Amino acid sequence: MGAEPRGAASAWPDLRVADWTDTRNTLHMWTQIVGKIRMAHAPLVNHWWQVTLYVSPRGLTTSSIPYGTGAFDIEFDFVDRRLEVRSSDGGTGGFALRPMSVADFYAETTALLGRLGVEAPIRPVPNEVDPAVPFPDDHEHASYDGEAAELFWRQLLQANRLIGEFRSRFVGKVSPVHFFWGAMDLACTRFSGRPAPPHPGGAPNCGDWVMVEGYSHELSSCGFWPGGGAEGAFYAYAYPAPDGFSEYPVEAEGAAFSPEFQQFVLPYEAARTASDPDRVVREFLQSTYEAAAELGKWDRTALEADPERWRHRMA
Repeated sequence: MGAEPRGAASAWPDLRVADWTDTRNTLHMWTQIVGKIRMAHAPLVNHWWQVTLYVSPRGLTTSSIPYGTGAFDIEFDFVDRRLEVRSSDGGTGGFALRPMSVADFYAETTALLGRLGVEAPIRPVPNEVDPAVPFPDDHEHASYDGEAAELFWRQLLQANRLIGEFRSRFVGKVSPVHFFWGAMDLACTRFSGRPAPPHPGGAPNCGDWVMVEGYSHELSSCGFWPGGGAEGAFYAYAYPAPDGFSEYPVEAEGAAFSPEFQQFVLPYEAARTASDPDRVVREFLQSTYEAAAELGKWDRTALEADPERWRHRMA
């Protein structure tokens, strides 16, 4: 598929969306299955934060999921190309990530959990996609290119690193940097502290009440997803978007407001090919946040702080 060979990937790998669309769509459904397993056992946290996955040194992980008096976790290991499950009672298991249908992945995952004594009562239907083929019936999505999945994870590593750095400058309510399997995007959201008008919903195969919970408070969100550009894109939006938001001057070269997506977009390839990719992404994250905070009249003095403020005491 023309991707860089394993072991030779740069820090900012070149991965065209068109070169791995079939794998992306299959992996999307696999992450939904694993994410729904976490959702089945974790208590509700603000805006569905308990359902997400996280970028790990090997791929994507659920982190620790409470189960009875113990816990378990599930990880997509994109380096060794395996799904791994570990339990606090000492049980471990896994299987190779390989070309296999969503139906087979669902069956193999639930069987593995069963062998480890973990029940996985999920609603086996995907969200935020149309059509929503039930997992046990989905034999169409069956592609898996391990090189492409690993390069996607390496894209996420860069996004996670820079968005995490950006997050550290906010002392108000702010989400983790986490992977939402509904839309298959890495996201981080800052909040002004004020409630927002009820979200109108409209996401395919996802109840409007889900969006009402997710967008219950005024926010500025940023992230990365494998769409919006030839190689994916960084994005940023506000809810509700203040007057003038789409016209706000965003500094990052290559960034623009997308009428289609109703958000600012920085194509990944614009960052990757820049002389200083980190600087371009930092400028994008900061200036799009300022669009929301300045136009929305956020109390920036109370909500922001220098993450280096104690560095002189730590030396």
